[in-house]
Amino acid sequence: MPSVEYRGMSLVIPENDSEWREHFRLARSHRLMLRACAACGLMRYPPSHGCPWCASLRWAWREVGGRGAIHSYEIVVHAIQPGFKDWAPYPVVLVELDEQRGQPTEHEALRIVANLVTPDFRPEAEASVAIGRRVRVVFQDLAEDFALPQFVLTDEPPEGRVWRFPG
Repeated sequence: MPSVEYRGMSLVIPENDSEWREHFRLARSHRLMLRACAACGLMRYPPSHGCPWCASLRWAWREVGGRGAIHSYEIVVHAIQPGFKDWAPYPVVLVELDEQRGQPTEHEALRIVANLVTPDFRPEAEASVAIGRRVRVVFQDLAEDFALPQFVLTDEPPEGRVWRFPG
């Protein structure tokens, strides 16, 4: 896979990084695919070889719906990467997906880190971001064999208490 251009930056996934290469290639078909353990059945992110819960090395790709709730977030005020300077401040979210909620324990679940964007792939306004807000995955196509999963807010009712950083 040659490097992919995103916001003026070159994204390079090494040839031997089969986990991420396949994840982004599968995303190009606008399907959020994660690794599921063949032994215990739990899915994981990031897509590693070994299961973090039972240590099995057997796995298969499994599609998830891509809906969930913001579990936590950060507002990036000072962008380190030059390609994001015109975005700052912008939200990065930790999304708890609907699949596997509360598994393997009530404090662990299937969570993904991504940008929170508007439908036209601009950063979502800080005032709209809150823990508990519902989101869905969208895919930004960057190359013939590469798409970047990101999230947008939905109109679904929030989950639990909605909370945002003071400010």
